[in-house]
Amino acid sequence: MKIKSLLITLIFFLSTPSWSQTSIEAKDLLEKASKKLDSYISFELEFSYVLNNRSEQINEESKGKVSVSGDRYKLNFLDAIQLFDGENIYTIVPENEEITLIKPTDDDEDFIFNPTNLLSFYKEGYDYQWDISQKIKGKNIQFIKLIPTVDDSDIKSILVGIDTYENHIYRLIEVGLNGTITTLTINSMEINKKLSSDFFVFDPSDYPNYYINE
Repeated sequence: MKIKSLLITLIFFLSTPSWSQTSIEAKDLLEKASKKLDSYISFELEFSYVLNNRSEQINEESKGKVSVSGDRYKLNFLDAIQLFDGENIYTIVPENEEITLIKPTDDDEDFIFNPTNLLSFYKEGYDYQWDISQKIKGKNIQFIKLIPTVDDSDIKSILVGIDTYENHIYRLIEVGLNGTITTLTINSMEINKKLSSDFFVFDPSDYPNYYINE
């Protein structure tokens, strides 16, 4: 199960032809969270990620951080950095001393995602259900269940947990048809953080011995 499909569903804006009452409530809550995130000049998320498949005896845990301002972003995850400066995407892998440069229009299938698509990626392909509400670490978390409507999806369902007080995404759980469960939890969120003017600028002098693959 790729991380890409999980991360880019953190927040999104979706409309469908008709809704049941619970689906209307689910859509409204998602839109509130989506619009609130969109209103920020910048935001920074620290998250934890767990991949579990009992039948394959797999349990992997990792942490990451992403900073976003406008259409620019910087993601640190799985021992790699992905930077988008507004024109090019740089994937930096320190272990290999290698940097891959692509244009954002390229059909890239890497695990790292484009967080600027969070509000518009899923405009179709899911039905919605109002799911359980839980108290987690003092937060009131309302879960919304997404069911794929496309036949070739490898996803069984996605649970999107939203903090109803802050209207922020808190947790996202993806259940794959192969039994893999991936859970992403937002541990902290800092909004409108002042970032340096060169925060999203790629400087090759910072990586003197790296091979740049263009």
